[in-house]
Amino acid sequence: MRGDEKRVVEAFCTYLIREGWSVRTEVDHIDLVATRGDQHLYAEAKGRTGRNGPLDVDTMYGQLLRRMPNDEVGLARFAVVVPEEMARAAARVPARVRALLNIQIYAVSDTNDVRHIDS
Repeated sequence: MRGDEKRVVEAFCTYLIREGWSVRTEVDHIDLVATRGDQHLYAEAKGRTGRNGPLDVDTMYGQLLRRMPNDEVGLARFAVVVPEEMARAAARVPARVRALLNIQIYAVSDTNDVRHIDS
């Protein structure tokens, strides 16, 4: 994991566990897979990577789209997880598109607090 991606993933894992999810990392090239009952969540994360934050966010969306399990589209939740300062770049994907694919945005602060970005 480049930059502080490891920190972002760990903070998101801690958040999900507190919310009652079981979490696994690095599953079939997906950064994080979580389950809670019959719910599934697949997440891709990026950490701080320098001046290419918006481009890295675009890459992260591409990775998530390419790695979505076909049988889970329309059923599972998907997420992109970024440091707080990259949340604006993550929100550039139109809310309507994110809603159609059930993609949510989560931002991780410097103190590892996680917040869900509403569409």
